[in-house]
Amino acid sequence: MKKILIVEDELAYLKLLNAQLTERGYEVIEAINGKKGLEKAKSENPDLILLDIRMPVMDGMAMLNQLRKEEVGKKTQIIVLTNLEPDDKIIAEIVSSKPSYYFVKSDIQFDELLDKIKELLAEE
Repeated sequence: MKKILIVEDELAYLKLLNAQLTERGYEVIEAINGKKGLEKAKSENPDLILLDIRMPVMDGMAMLNQLRKEEVGKKTQIIVLTNLEPDDKIIAEIVSSKPSYYFVKSDIQFDELLDKIKELLAEE
């Protein structure tokens, strides 16, 4: 069973993702900020991380940058999900951190996200 870590502070979206992914047979782990997400990524070694950018305590970009420095996080598949409209600075920072994909939540249909998750996890 593939393991997915969701790092998201919007509880309604977190619960929706959890329910949809669990229903599809994935093991789901949750974290509500980047600090907790980083701890869980290190301890749980997920196959994929769904990562929000704007969160309290530690934002998603700080978590992603820190995770990429850790052995466990160098090759972890990561999909960045955000409500931020991409600007040049955000895009440059995201690209330099090498996520698998980047999506603006309002621009992606849920089925598209699920298809991308399935595709990424099938490659392993």
